[in-house]
Amino acid sequence: MPPPQTTSSPCTRRRRRVLACAASIAVVLLTSAGTGHADPYAPPVDVPALTPSTLDVRYAAERRSIEDALTTARAVGDSGRTRTLGAFLRPGRRFLYFDPRGRGRAVEVIGDLARAHRVAVLVPGADTTVTAFDTRGDKPWSTPGGGARALYTQAQNNTQDLAVVAWLGYAAPETFSDDVLTDDRAGKGAVRLHHFLDEIHKVNPSAHVGLLCHSYGSVVCGRAAIDGPMGAAWRQVTDIALFGSPGAAAPSAKAMSYTTRIWAGRGTSDWMEDVPHVRLLGLGLGPDPVSAPFGARLFDAGEAGHSDYLEPGSTSLRNLAAIAIGHPTSVTRG
Repeated sequence: MPPPQTTSSPCTRRRRRVLACAASIAVVLLTSAGTGHADPYAPPVDVPALTPSTLDVRYAAERRSIEDALTTARAVGDSGRTRTLGAFLRPGRRFLYFDPRGRGRAVEVIGDLARAHRVAVLVPGADTTVTAFDTRGDKPWSTPGGGARALYTQAQNNTQDLAVVAWLGYAAPETFSDDVLTDDRAGKGAVRLHHFLDEIHKVNPSAHVGLLCHSYGSVVCGRAAIDGPMGAAWRQVTDIALFGSPGAAAPSAKAMSYTTRIWAGRGTSDWMEDVPHVRLLGLGLGPDPVSAPFGARLFDAGEAGHSDYLEPGSTSLRNLAAIAIGHPTSVTRG
């Protein structure tokens, strides 16, 4: 015997239609969240061109911008940004650039940028945001701010004459996104990095610069090296260190520079070793910088994992500090 036929009452059918309509509206709202609403944060403030005489003015202007962004973060209930920006405003911290919109950008200076004989610019990799500028799990050294402080502290053992810049000056891609499969984000970041090096040159034309480029940041540095233009600011760059790199977007160390020392290192615990280093049909980031054909100077990165190159007490941090201060003979080779 077939099962008995059942019919829904008009009231039941109306309830179902209402629920279905509500569910459809919810899906539309959820899928459009983050794309259709206005960003609550203000764009970067206008600041004077960077010179030795305007350096402190820039620091003060960006501090006011951070204070305004903190007010906004509190007003909209953005607890992550509230914690981060509150830390940015601690006494002694100085920022040359700040943009709270979207995933955010920030450039922090540790040390005396105008008088240092050496300037190390730390270029971070994927998943780096303003909210993650100082904190990422239990590894503060894996962030731009924490890594820069670890590098500065390590370098103090050998010289008092180094300034370190934590340079989140580009829109770093997310690890699980199509953006990490190409060097498009890196190309845009390279333009911004060249502009920043021009600013360093205006503030301190006699300083020597070392670029320390982690993960996708090494792609940014590679693109900066091969894209040009190579003016006086680029000639200040004496060392480029690529570590935890998925590829440098350059065919070889010589293609990056004939005069700049190109370094590469990878820790024995870094999962990046298993990533294919290829470039095909616009996808991929090029050859492995630690491979022999690439031709970089290899430095010993010890047992570093992908997020551990700047861990205090590590072999990798000691060697990166030696590169930063321009002591190539102190670097233990890989």
